[in-house]
Amino acid sequence: MTENDSIRIVPLAERPSLIPRLYEINDSWPVFTHHEPVAGALLSRVPVEFPQYCVAATDGDRVVARGFSVPFNAELDGREKMPDQGWDRVLVWAFQDRQFGHAPTVASALEISVDLDYLGRGLSYRMLAALRQAVGRQGHDALLAPVRPTAKHLAPRVPMTEYLRRRRDDGLPADPWVRVHVKAGGTIEKVAPASMTVSGSLAQWRQWTGLPFDRDGAVEVPGALTPVHCDTAHDHAVYVEPNVWIRHGVGPGTA
Repeated sequence: MTENDSIRIVPLAERPSLIPRLYEINDSWPVFTHHEPVAGALLSRVPVEFPQYCVAATDGDRVVARGFSVPFNAELDGREKMPDQGWDRVLVWAFQDRQFGHAPTVASALEISVDLDYLGRGLSYRMLAALRQAVGRQGHDALLAPVRPTAKHLAPRVPMTEYLRRRRDDGLPADPWVRVHVKAGGTIEKVAPASMTVSGSLAQWRQWTGLPFDRDGAVEVPGALTPVHCDTAHDHAVYVEPNVWIRHGVGPGTA
């Protein structure tokens, strides 16, 4: 546990009573991401099944941030440490490995969400450090992360590889969330071009976004990192989100 003023960060294995309250946080995830099928099926089970890999921040009785990670085996046939299908793939692998008893070889972060009222206080850095400590206590030497760049939605038509080349005058990444990871010692490894996928009928996309979805082709949607592909003839639209694999070294037994 760490403390800074009234904010405490603790592994969920130490305070499982917080698990039902993790989604009280007022976060900034776009509505359409709530309809991502892998997340819908598995994400809420992560803190229950892997509490030693998850952390929460509280301010008094209020839950103000959550951080999830999962272990998986990257050495089985057809697997790798940083798959192109990023977030979706490692989440599925984690639950497959738990079901079939495969020993994990690496850990991947899934999410760090901070309540909007608590942004700008350095809590993101502390949550990332807490996740690194959590996986270190489980014996891992690295925390991987399929990172969702928080400002990429402002440049949805820019390829992720090009976006990552954008730098500030001090040489650090222009994207705020990628910059947090790099300043914390993370190294950018590769792009995960198909990290998350959300598909639906045009009626569903209209409901989720308030946009007409009445023309074929690329539709820019607020909060989306790339355009959504609209196909009016077949009455569906598909969003494929790229993320960025970042690696953090950690030490076993990190306190």
